Amino acid sequence: MPFHLPAIRRQFPILSRQIDGHPLIYLDNAATAQKPEAVLEAMDRFYRHSNGNAHRGMHVLAEEATIAFEDARNAVARFIGARRPEEIIFTKSCTEAINLVARSFGESLKSGDAIALSILEHHSNVVPWLQLKERDGIEILWLDCDAEGRLHPEELRHILDRGRVKLLSITAQSNVLGIRPPLAEMIALAHAAGMLVMVDAAQAIAHGHIDVRALDCDFLAFSGHKLYGPTGIGVLYGKQKLLEAMPPFLGGGMMIHEVHRDHFTAADIPAKFEAGTQPIAEAVGLHAAINWFTQFDWNDIVNHEQELLTHAASALNDIPGLHVLGPLSIRHLPLAIRHSASGCLSFTIDGVHPHDLTEILGRKGICLRAGHHCTQPLHKRLGIAASTRLSVGIYNTKEEIDATVEAIGEIVSHFTR
Repeated sequence: MPFHLPAIRRQFPILSRQIDGHPLIYLDNAATAQKPEAVLEAMDRFYRHSNGNAHRGMHVLAEEATIAFEDARNAVARFIGARRPEEIIFTKSCTEAINLVARSFGESLKSGDAIALSILEHHSNVVPWLQLKERDGIEILWLDCDAEGRLHPEELRHILDRGRVKLLSITAQSNVLGIRPPLAEMIALAHAAGMLVMVDAAQAIAHGHIDVRALDCDFLAFSGHKLYGPTGIGVLYGKQKLLEAMPPFLGGGMMIHEVHRDHFTAADIPAKFEAGTQPIAEAVGLHAAINWFTQFDWNDIVNHEQELLTHAASALNDIPGLHVLGPLSIRHLPLAIRHSASGCLSFTIDGVHPHDLTEILGRKGICLRAGHHCTQPLHKRLGIAASTRLSVGIYNTKEEIDATVEAIGEIVSHFTR
């Protein structure tokens, strides 16, 4: 379908909202993306006409719910290039998917084994491994970044020489700097050393094509709500042999083959990792989001978002005392973004706290994010406590960027005069 921005925007009801008389400008897509009519209608239609409990009944509604749930699994498998739908596990979030790997694959680790993480990671890809460290005595090894946030494969080579590293767990895109590490090269290095690789694709999933077979990652996680789908559903991809060898993460209904008084046997994948009632309506919504999103060409989406970020970085760099973090600082524009960053940019302003800035912007209907963005190790590495983040989506416009930059300039003038 042609990439026609006004037509795209009309499909998002929330974008017509006004806040205190100001048009909504939503630039917090890294936190959650808004939902098109297609997603809202699909979930409403399921609840109105086909609501049943999947895999738990022989009646019509249960069968329709089961078909809808498994159709969603097939759609996700196609979207990320999985070999078979059984390699797709539905969870409630990307965070839960990472925890599943940490707890289940983690059962095979012992004291002295190590996990490698990058300094770019979201807390969701840090805390589960720290919990494993506290419980089983594994070691955490950190890949540092350079002053602009870039990761270099040489860092991984140094870590590989340090001992029994069993897994590299790494983001596909930083939720602060928009940095996209050289995943293919790092995965190849890790595999050559006998390591597995877990990829946190929560930020990357809506900003560039991901093919798990081309990457050859062992695990990959993302959440539906950053892909214009609903909250409450996440995805874990895992290679079939790995998932089959891992013990269940949660116990309960539908994850069993047989239960006896003194033991149980687990079901085959994917059911083994989907205990309890599944997020059926959310899976329906995710399926609708994928169908809606994939009608557009990836090149059109990427080029549009890169133009927005380049425009934003250039304009923000003109504000006195404002410092854009990472590779989008003025000395690297305009080519840096095409090679290393997407989705978002973050900045600090001398004399203006990010919380004050975003609270004032919010009164004008402009939605940005302030804080440490669940990346305290990265912020400490950058020598700051907090930053302001501007993150773009498929429906954002240059006019919205201009209005935001103008508002920031006015706030800075007020604080610094």
